[in-house]
Amino acid sequence: MSDTTTTQTDAGPDYRDTVFLPQTDFPMRAGLPQREPDWLARWERLGVYDQLRAKKSRTPFILHDGPPYANGNLHIGHALNKVLKDFITRSQQMMGRDARYVPGWDCHGLPIEWKIEEQYRERQQRKDDVDVVEFRQECRAFAQGWVETQREQFKRLGVIGKWEDPYLTMNYHAEAVIAAEFMKLLMNGALYQGSKPVMWSPVEKTALAEAEVEYHDHTSHTIWVRFKVQPSQGIWETVKDASVVIWTTTPWTMPQNRAVAYNPAISYGIYEVGAVAENATARVGELLVLADALAEGVMKSAKVEGFTRLRDVTPADMEGVLLAHPFRGIEGGAGEWDFDVPLLPGDHVTEDAGTGFVHTAPSHGDDDYQLGLKFGLPMTYNVEADGTYRTDLPIFGGQAILTPEGKEGPANVSVIKQLSYAGALLAKGKIKHSYPHSWRSKAPLIYRNTPQWFAAIDKVLADGMGEYGDTIRSRALTSIDKLVRWTPQTGRNRLYSMIENRPDWVLSRQRAWGVPLTCFVKKGARPDAEDFLLRDQRVNDRIIEAFEKDGADIWYHADFKARMLDGIADPAAYDQVMDVLDVWFDSGSTHAFVIRDRVDGSPDGIADLYLEGTDQHRGWFHSSLLQACATKGRAPYKGVLTHGFTLDEKGMKMSKSLGNTVAPADVIKEYGADILRLWVAQSDYTADLRIGKEILKGTADSYRRLRNTLRFVLGNLDGFTEAERVQPEDMPELEQWVLHRLAQIDAQLRHGYDAYDFQSVFQSVFQFATVELSAFYFDIRKDALYCDAPDALRRRSVRTLLDLLFHRLVTWLAPVLPFTMEDVWLSRFPSEEDSVHLHDFPVTPASWLNDDLAAKWDVVRRARRVVTAALEIKRTEKVIGASLEAAPVVHVEDGAMLAALQSVDFAEICITSGLSLTADPAPAEAFRLSEVPGVGVVFEEAPGEKCERCWKILPDVGSHAHPGTCARCDAVLG
Repeated sequence: MSDTTTTQTDAGPDYRDTVFLPQTDFPMRAGLPQREPDWLARWERLGVYDQLRAKKSRTPFILHDGPPYANGNLHIGHALNKVLKDFITRSQQMMGRDARYVPGWDCHGLPIEWKIEEQYRERQQRKDDVDVVEFRQECRAFAQGWVETQREQFKRLGVIGKWEDPYLTMNYHAEAVIAAEFMKLLMNGALYQGSKPVMWSPVEKTALAEAEVEYHDHTSHTIWVRFKVQPSQGIWETVKDASVVIWTTTPWTMPQNRAVAYNPAISYGIYEVGAVAENATARVGELLVLADALAEGVMKSAKVEGFTRLRDVTPADMEGVLLAHPFRGIEGGAGEWDFDVPLLPGDHVTEDAGTGFVHTAPSHGDDDYQLGLKFGLPMTYNVEADGTYRTDLPIFGGQAILTPEGKEGPANVSVIKQLSYAGALLAKGKIKHSYPHSWRSKAPLIYRNTPQWFAAIDKVLADGMGEYGDTIRSRALTSIDKLVRWTPQTGRNRLYSMIENRPDWVLSRQRAWGVPLTCFVKKGARPDAEDFLLRDQRVNDRIIEAFEKDGADIWYHADFKARMLDGIADPAAYDQVMDVLDVWFDSGSTHAFVIRDRVDGSPDGIADLYLEGTDQHRGWFHSSLLQACATKGRAPYKGVLTHGFTLDEKGMKMSKSLGNTVAPADVIKEYGADILRLWVAQSDYTADLRIGKEILKGTADSYRRLRNTLRFVLGNLDGFTEAERVQPEDMPELEQWVLHRLAQIDAQLRHGYDAYDFQSVFQSVFQFATVELSAFYFDIRKDALYCDAPDALRRRSVRTLLDLLFHRLVTWLAPVLPFTMEDVWLSRFPSEEDSVHLHDFPVTPASWLNDDLAAKWDVVRRARRVVTAALEIKRTEKVIGASLEAAPVVHVEDGAMLAALQSVDFAEICITSGLSLTADPAPAEAFRLSEVPGVGVVFEEAPGEKCERCWKILPDVGSHAHPGTCARCDAVLG
């Protein structure tokens, strides 16, 4: 620079125009809520997703989208889920793979059907009066509307995918494939019709899958009931009028009782009632058979104030014993319950609660049903689909267990009163406990025996796909152990346990909106007869072809059966099944019509990853595993990742009634989608995640710090050209140390992205950017950037390093902060056709790693901490205003550390104008840090005058051609 660039004033020369300050248009304020939609439009115009697919010779990576339900606006859990998926697809793509993501929607099922029925009820219109195809079309239109709404909401999150061509379970091809997958069960022998208790919603009038059930606190009636022991051999010849006592929380099941269970491993006794309270229903002198561990509690509940244990009751004593049904001989019973019920052994009976005896109604509980199967107990059909007793049931006919609104009906109280009239009620009460509810209607559920269609999970399948087992269960368990990578590993244990212990899969639902069970049954044939189901691949092929052309609605056309069976079987001899498939079978089949059948899928129909919340161990992960094991012999995924639920800042479950919900749209409106994405990246998704105003404020602060780092890089790269570039081996040590850290972080980051550990990925980059760079490296190198000559090796090295940093930081962070990194990228490389998301992570040479250099600079940085801490005290005491006013003396005891510090410009590293290093012992007044022993700092003021250009205080200032400058600045000015 020449003298003409210097302005002489009374206060001295002004060299501001000679300093190379950062220049950038990248704004300090992000303005994300306003600017993000423009980037979305830009990516759509560029066709970024399709451009990425056009990159050849890449290994495919398929993250298969678990379909959200198309019936409402997105909640924060949706955002968490989709953002995690986007982190994965973007990072896998930028690591060199072909990361495909096809979003999809679950469109059939009860929630949508329920919404249409609600609309009917508002219009006082009956669903049964509407043609089923017309009703289904209304459901289809409702689902389509929400697909469009949710699609825009998902896109606003910055999620990249094939949004213009998603998969929908209600598309004709999807419905055809779902039917085809179902018919594979028909053909391989897994499908059967059985009458057994299933979880039933009286409100919705349909069976529910376990995944559709949630548990809430519920207050139930609880009763203790006497079952009179009938005269028999053994001790019962001498023990007269004894009663076995059961305890239940479902009084309404008592009319269906067909046995009482006991456990031979439990100790039992006969107890005689002594004194009783005034209002007790127990009778003085009566004999009660109870588990010894529970007898005292039973007596207390029955208000018995004194009792005596008379004798043991052994397993041999209970073998073959018959009991009278509590309603035997009841007035108005019409003989309905005039029979004995057996006392039967059962391992499911415990001493945890109750009496040690379990009332058994095979039609209303799985343990009861299994005991019934074992001992040939009769099934009952007393409870109708709406939760009322059959109208011709004596005494209780037509009474509701649950009302249409999901409230308790009169049945429980009515049964309790009749037990009391019959003298069978020993005690009653109420209990608050966890109870199953429908996750849609929120109404309580019951177990109800109904004819349903099942997939047998322990039957040997006739399909020739036995590599991983011959049954659905064995294939599923083998897949879990040998074929799937679990993130976190705890997911494996949870799903394994569920599969290991689950019953057969209930496939049928008694509803209208779904894919029908495409099968025909022979009229008059028993369900266990060989010819009960029509098994003919020609019929199956006709159905598939019809569904491909017209969708599943065609099943409900009057002539459909005749058309399908024409020339193959007599239509008059067969009934058409009108139930619809469990929607979990729909979503469980998606591997076939999405991964297998689409051009952007994979012919083997196997995804690299399924990703959903932890509740999907009993949902989509579960049903997909069972379905695929039944139809393709193995799991449809190589990996499963599960995330936790979203909670408010206090760790409470979000609820509209509590007013603590956080809507993604509200966060985006205030902060922008990148802040929401950053919240995900900073959280441990394997546990439940908290979110709220204060947490988001902290996230926004982290974002600002990171943005400032990137702005510094951009500003100091202004005008950088290849002519400036310096090779790594020619750079100063400090730059070589940063290159070493880049190589380390590159390896950590790639491993972290591959392990789906986004929290560690972001934290490693964030700490590097804001601590090692901003607070250390940039702080030191500002002087070189601003004041060195443009052709100086040190300044060129810094600028070269900033270029290398730029390409890595911006691409590394692009999967997490796609909007911001696009902004950064275009600020440096403006282009109408380019995008940061079209680039991969740069290859980082392993030669940059230098462990010896890194060890040396760890020593330098430790010593620097002592100096900066000492100077901070002087700044606080207002002895100095800036560190450049100091020239401290640093006493170093360790010879190796001293040598390391002497080999660098330690004053430059500590940002002081001067600095002396000595091996002399530090005086008592020297500043020390306990965590860095052997280093003492004695403060000294820097001698000399302040350079008006670089602000260092040096003895030579004022002795050069340019007034008020040091030697370095004088030389730069020329």
